[in-house]
Amino acid sequence: MNIRPLHDRVVIRRSEEEKTTASGIVLPGSAAEKPNQGVILAVGPGRVLDNGEVQAVSLKTGDTVLFGQYSGSNAVKIDGEELLIMNESEIFGVLES
Repeated sequence: MNIRPLHDRVVIRRSEEEKTTASGIVLPGSAAEKPNQGVILAVGPGRVLDNGEVQAVSLKTGDTVLFGQYSGSNAVKIDGEELLIMNESEIFGVLES
């Protein structure tokens, strides 16, 4: 099943939770924090402005992005996978290599 977000929304697959700390301590499942980065799977066409023009989204599929700890509270399950849907404005930045 595919999903096509509307307006300036993007669909994100959250990165995997860290199982160990930088010093090698193994974290139990309840202590691990959900990561605040992920990969964009789908991008909407853009936000409709007051004059009727569409402002394109500045993100693209495959970008690795950073977002807030509590951003993307709109989690959905598609084909057994939990995905986040959030507005472009909720994303802090794109990680570039």
